[in-house]
Amino acid sequence: FGLGAVYGIVGPGGNAQPGGKCAATLQKAAKLKPLAQGDVAAFTPADTRRDLSALAFNGSDGAPTTLAAWKGRVVLLNLWATWCVPCRKEMPALDRLQKKLGSPDFEVVTLNLDTRDPERPKKFLADIGVAALAWYADPTLASMKALQKLGLVTGLPTTILVDRGGCELGTMAGPAEWDGADAEALIAAALKR
Repeated sequence: FGLGAVYGIVGPGGNAQPGGKCAATLQKAAKLKPLAQGDVAAFTPADTRRDLSALAFNGSDGAPTTLAAWKGRVVLLNLWATWCVPCRKEMPALDRLQKKLGSPDFEVVTLNLDTRDPERPKKFLADIGVAALAWYADPTLASMKALQKLGLVTGLPTTILVDRGGCELGTMAGPAEWDGADAEALIAAALKR
């Protein structure tokens, strides 16, 4: 399944074609650049068209899914693990963001990358009162490896803003106060049609 995710994301010519699926994404990403300030100053708008819709991982029921399941929604995809202290610290802010802005137009998708004991991250989230975020995991790390191949992940946490078609709008390495005014302005701009 992981190889399919890599192939789907970096398949031959798929994203590099001039008029392809992600053709308008770079224009939208460029409009986000002035909003990369304050709490989200490390946000880097996409400069290459990348279709991430084939990125594969597991849902809360353990069944395979892909980012394509969110077609029509802007997604804030956050990769995290319980052993990552900054990841743990930003989880409440991501939960508050989902509570505030989660809708048929927007969803925070937090993808856990713990490779052992799948109950540990669930217990951690329950212990800190995370209630609005759904559970997604990739204990095989195939999704992270696919994103590393594209140069989008160098460490955790990493957060990728994805448009309604599954195309990358931009990436942020490191934690942020995702429920703050700076992040909300960035997401509001991404939501504009």
